[in-house]
Amino acid sequence: MPEVQRIVFAGTPDFAARPLQQLLDAGVRPVAVYTQPDRPAGRGRQASASPVKQTAVAAGLPVFQPPHFRDQTSLDELQALQPDLMIVVAYGLLLPTAVLTTPRLGCINVHASLLPRWRGAAPIQRALEAGDTESGVTLMQMDAGLDTGPMIAERRLPLPATMTGGELHDALAELGAQLLLETLPDIEQKLAAARPQPDTGVTYAHKLSKQEGQLDWQQSAQALANRVRAFNPWPVCWFEWQGKPVRVWSAQADSAEATRPGTVRRSDERLYIATGDGWLELLQVQPAGKKAMPVADWLRGSGQALQSGEVLT
Repeated sequence: MPEVQRIVFAGTPDFAARPLQQLLDAGVRPVAVYTQPDRPAGRGRQASASPVKQTAVAAGLPVFQPPHFRDQTSLDELQALQPDLMIVVAYGLLLPTAVLTTPRLGCINVHASLLPRWRGAAPIQRALEAGDTESGVTLMQMDAGLDTGPMIAERRLPLPATMTGGELHDALAELGAQLLLETLPDIEQKLAAARPQPDTGVTYAHKLSKQEGQLDWQQSAQALANRVRAFNPWPVCWFEWQGKPVRVWSAQADSAEATRPGTVRRSDERLYIATGDGWLELLQVQPAGKKAMPVADWLRGSGQALQSGEVLT
């Protein structure tokens, strides 16, 4: 079979910029890079280039930013590149069949889970939220479904009990880049041997929302501790006190029998909140308008008024 020479890379966030940079470091230069259009960001809401675009521009690669692939112009641009293969990593746009079939070898995707578990938009956070003890990355051949294509290769990663969403993101970005580089030299043979995903074990990682970050004290302490670490650094868990949100960056579960959910138990330096099953000990918090701090600093400062026996809603 002909050698894979003309590669197109498609991705948007930092999770995708890392494998793109490692491809470049290994001497693999895509003929073009696709990324989402610049979006408003920061306090000034000025248009900001994605991490993938920044990486591509720094390397002198052509960049395409179609808002979608529903028009013929975008499809014609891709076809004119005559790609052998399209590598897709967290691109954020649905690819129609006309795009998937344009490259000679089709499109492959680096997905941040062990498929078929956690198909969808937020596999990193959902794995931690569910208390999974293992995650990893899957390299798959893309089809018209949502992360349903045949699996080419995978790498597994054990999950420490304290790992945050941000830490897992970084670990899987590195693991995905390594897997891609290892597989690319004989990708044609690996594609021919790709295996269908099993029908059992399918779960969906639905998109995150800020509203999900609000802590529900009726849930168990372990479920809340999992959510706190999963949602660090975004969207970050929080609860309301004195009419303002207090963000929770770190917490741990205590299995001791608890009282009414939401009840506060505190000392000078430690803070526990009763849950539906056990106590949640808050370790690092961020009161409104302040920086994140150890809970002891908050209790000695603006959190002094929080008293044992108070019930949070």
